[in-house]
Parts: sequence; structure tokens; C-alpha cells
Amino acid sequence: MTAPALKKIGLIGLGAMGVGMARNLHKHGLLAGVWNRTASKTQAVARETGCVVAQSPTDLAPLCDAIVLCVSADADVLGVVDALLPNIRRDAVVIDCSTVSADTARSAAHRLRERGAFFIDAPVSGGVEGARDGALAIMCGGDAQAFERARPVLEAMGKTVTHFGASGMGQAAKATNQIMCAGVIQAVAEAMAFAKAEELPLDKLIETLGKGAGSSWYFVNRAPNIVRDSYPAGFRVRLHDKDLKICRAMAARHGVQLPLIEMTLVHYRRLIEQGHGDEDISTLFHLKDALFAAAASDPKRLENK
Repeated sequence: MTAPALKKIGLIGLGAMGVGMARNLHKHGLLAGVWNRTASKTQAVARETGCVVAQSPTDLAPLCDAIVLCVSADADVLGVVDALLPNIRRDAVVIDCSTVSADTARSAAHRLRERGAFFIDAPVSGGVEGARDGALAIMCGGDAQAFERARPVLEAMGKTVTHFGASGMGQAAKATNQIMCAGVIQAVAEAMAFAKAEELPLDKLIETLGKGAGSSWYFVNRAPNIVRDSYPAGFRVRLHDKDLKICRAMAARHGVQLPLIEMTLVHYRRLIEQGHGDEDISTLFHLKDALFAAAASDPKRLENK
């Protein structure tokens, strides 16, 4: 017997990413209900879309063919899954767009499987802009047939949707992405600090280099934060710090310590200590800029001029 199509979708987690995802589900006529720990966010989305406001994940479960999660941490994912279990529909699909460990994804899949439901780990990349525009890259792991049923839901939120294999493989793909992000933000922060020290016009530099071989989505969309000296949270330092600790643990299982991860975690610890933990990761520029400022004020350097 063919499993039913997923037509009524719930969403849990209305942060910076989740709000955009909810709006795109609504645009595609899929959003049935929402729940968020902060009730005011739930009410705002409900007023905008006309969807049901659930009082808890347990209450949302029986209303939906599928439920999208977008929460912060491993414990949150497992806590929400456990809250869904008593009322989850048979053949329902939980689509988790959070960034957590592969082990957490496999544990969640096992718990839902015992209730006749399915779990797709589907972490996303593309920032708040991608969530807003329905243009996210979505990396999926889980049962292949459940993934195909979930594809229309995923395509309502993302432009690139890829199934990588069994449960946990989507999270492994996202971990790979987060390591790449660490490298890009390190390079951009150092390059922009260097450019500032060379007294280049940074706005013109971004416009020009944004079309060159060294460009990236991150450079084009986040280097302007440096020019404005304003770092609104597209992706918070605290969250990337959490993600890189997941990457560190995964690499450690292979007996490997990756220098880029370790260096970035040291830098994030400093930023968090300095009060920048809830700013965008582009605030890493502060640490690189400080290197040039310290060198410029070094008495030995000034003596040798």
C-alpha cells in the first residue's frame, strides 16, 4: 500500500531560519500549524498565515502528515521527537532541518520507526536569505522512500535538495559544509583586515573581488558587515561554535584533529568572552583587525620606521 502524500505540514522552531521556512511552506499551501517555545513568535506567524497555533509538539503531531523541525541543539531535537511520539501519525515524516550530530539523527530515526513514522535529517545551508527566498541547500539522510515523499516539502523550502543515504548522512554532509565555512570566514576576515590596513576602499574592493576567483557567497553577503561595522545575526558565533564541536567529535572518531576546526574554536571562545557570541560569524574580523592594530602600536615597529 502506497503511503499518503504529505499535504499538512507542521513547523516547530520559529527562529531566524524557521520563520522564512514557515512562510515558504505557507506559499505552497502546505503549512497546517506551528509551535515555538516563545509564544509571541507563534502568534505572529499564525496571524500572517492563518495556520493553527499548537499548544505543544504533542498537540501538533496528530494534525500533520509531516513536521519540520528547526531548533538549536541535539537535546532539543530529541526532546521534541519524544514529545511528538504519543500522537504521531503512522507513516508521518519528521523532517529535521537543525544542525546536530549524526548519532542524534540516528537515535531520532529509531524512536520514530518504533511508532511507524519516519525521520529525515535535513540540515540546511544558505543563511537567513536562503530561508527567506526558499533557496536553501538541503542535505538529507534517511529512508529513501520517505525522502521521496518529503521531496515536495523540502523543495518548498530549498533550491537544492540532495539525498546522501541512510540516517545521519545528511548531518555528515552538513558537518562538511561547516568545516568549509570555517575556512571561508577565516580567509575573508584576514583578507579584509589586510585590505583595511592597506587603506583600500573596502566597498569598492568587495564589489570587485566579489566577481573574482576568490569570491564566495559568504564574501558577497557578509563582507559588507565589515564595512558597516555591524554584525546582525545571519549565523551566530555561538551556533557555529556548537556545530564545529560536532565536527571535532566526528573527526576524533577517525583519530584525527583538524587544525582549521581547532583554530576557529579558539577564536570563537575569544569572541564569546568578548560579548560577540550572538553576532554574525563575520564578527571574526574583530580578531584579525586587532592583529594589525597591535602591530601598528608596537614601539619596536615605530622605532624602526
